[in-house]
Amino acid sequence: MSNRVLVFYGSYRADRMGIRLAQFVVEGFRARGDDVELIDAREVNLPMLDRMYKEHGKGEAPAVLETLAGKIREADGFVFITGEYNWGVQPGLKNLTDHFLEEWFWRPAAIASYSAGRFAGARAAIAWHGILSEMGMVVVSSTISAGPIAQTLSEGGKPTGEPGKALANAFPRFADDLSWWVEAAREQRARKKPPY
Repeated sequence: MSNRVLVFYGSYRADRMGIRLAQFVVEGFRARGDDVELIDAREVNLPMLDRMYKEHGKGEAPAVLETLAGKIREADGFVFITGEYNWGVQPGLKNLTDHFLEEWFWRPAAIASYSAGRFAGARAAIAWHGILSEMGMVVVSSTISAGPIAQTLSEGGKPTGEPGKALANAFPRFADDLSWWVEAAREQRARKKPPY
């Protein structure tokens, strides 16, 4: 059975480099036979959070929120591609996730981070772990990171040099970890209704 995986990416910058990591992750899961889709916060272009999806009356949410809520509910698992801004998370990705809550529940998430420097977004990845847990997701322990991203992935998201080789070598464990939890959560949801 193919897993339905959504990959979320949140940079709004003109010369964004993290899209390389998003492409790498999407292609990696596709090569494993998963049904994977990239959700690009800049393309979705949600307004700054005023009302969450659930705060709209039934059938009254803007179409973009309704569509995205459906995709999130139908997904088996998630990957969050995060850059690091001043030791923190990207506002575009945070804004997108905050529009939803219950839609995320009872599914696993994985974190892939990047930066222009050698820390590869590690501080943002740590912050996202707590955020995603609070939003009802099980965050897998395996992570991947790219940094400096320009020396790790080509413009097309292909691994380059020694940093790219290390990233490619780390990906199978990362994907296996998420897939294990995806299968476990799917079986549990089919076996027993979530408690709330």
